[in-house]
Amino acid sequence: MSTTTPPAGGNAGPLTGVRVLDFGRFIAGPFCAALLAEFGADVIRVERPEGAEDRFLMPVTDDGTGALYLQMNRNKRSLALDVTSDEGRAIVRRLLANTDVVVANLPPTTLRKMGLDYATLSAIKPDIILVNLSAYGQEGPWSTRPGFDSIGQVMCGGVYLSGEDGKPRRTQVNWVDHATATHAAFGTLLALMERNLSGRGQEVTGALLNTALSAHAQPLVEQHLIASDRQPAGNRGIFTNPGDLFEARDGWLVLQAVGNPLFRRLAKLIDEPQWLEDPRFQDDEGRGAHGEELCERIAAWCAERTLDEALDALAEARIPSAPVLSPAQSLAHPQVQATGMLQPMTIPGLDKEALLATAPVNLSRTPGSLRRPPPRLGEHNEEILAELERSEQAG
Repeated sequence: MSTTTPPAGGNAGPLTGVRVLDFGRFIAGPFCAALLAEFGADVIRVERPEGAEDRFLMPVTDDGTGALYLQMNRNKRSLALDVTSDEGRAIVRRLLANTDVVVANLPPTTLRKMGLDYATLSAIKPDIILVNLSAYGQEGPWSTRPGFDSIGQVMCGGVYLSGEDGKPRRTQVNWVDHATATHAAFGTLLALMERNLSGRGQEVTGALLNTALSAHAQPLVEQHLIASDRQPAGNRGIFTNPGDLFEARDGWLVLQAVGNPLFRRLAKLIDEPQWLEDPRFQDDEGRGAHGEELCERIAAWCAERTLDEALDALAEARIPSAPVLSPAQSLAHPQVQATGMLQPMTIPGLDKEALLATAPVNLSRTPGSLRRPPPRLGEHNEEILAELERSEQAG
């Protein structure tokens, strides 16, 4: 591993000693690097001197820094640098001598212009690992096109199947970006482990479209094999039922009953024993095809009850269900609070502590931690360049 600055605050994590240069923007690249940082890697976010555009989305601080930036860049240091200039490229080249991983989710032409393509990096440092994330993948007629999370959602078939009344619907959760980042972090760890054996680096590639195709593979497998041509179902289950959003007297909930044991318990709960004898409802496939009748009855059952009454009865019957929450309600929910996922952190420019989500995976002995706040633009320029000078003098 490279010689790096120890993590600030908290205990050293399992990735202590790994240095990462993060050239990522928005979510996929930065979140990959944030996961590595949370478990001890020294991550340096490199961005242009005026600040990258993802720094200012959903502004919440007095200088306009946004919620997206705060969440994606905790535990990192900041180096403000024009990497397209001769001076900037020279500094990056010098930093690479003590870098293990470079993370980028930039178009191929931009990578080459910045000297961050794998051919250039590996010529400088043969054991470097490049994590290269794109929208559509490395091959194909659209491989050079840009894209955000939604391109994966729409091209895997999920948005089509979630549609209703002739209109496709995408989710407001950037799940494609986050899953791409998580897979990229997994690939990074594999590459680091392999490097311990071979002494050589490699390029780790991922793509938003690839992630979405993997996550939505089951209906694609089915379509290929039996041409099922499933149609949009909105919130209702497509492959099995009952599963939908239902309105109680004072709110909405989700309910899913997959498999015969759950279905039997649900039929008993809402007093519909004849369902168990109905040949249409004998398996998930049959219930999926006749979900409208099932869901209409459950909707009527929910409408007679308050949200808490419905949820408590479903929990007692061991049937998966949960309330539909707004962001404000989510923050206040006791189960959300009990997870410990949202941790308070003091951040310059805010008059109260921010709540930042931690990595959603835990290690019993060497857990991740929030050790330093998301950096101000160029906050660590002097520190990083001074370290570089010392390293070169010592080397």
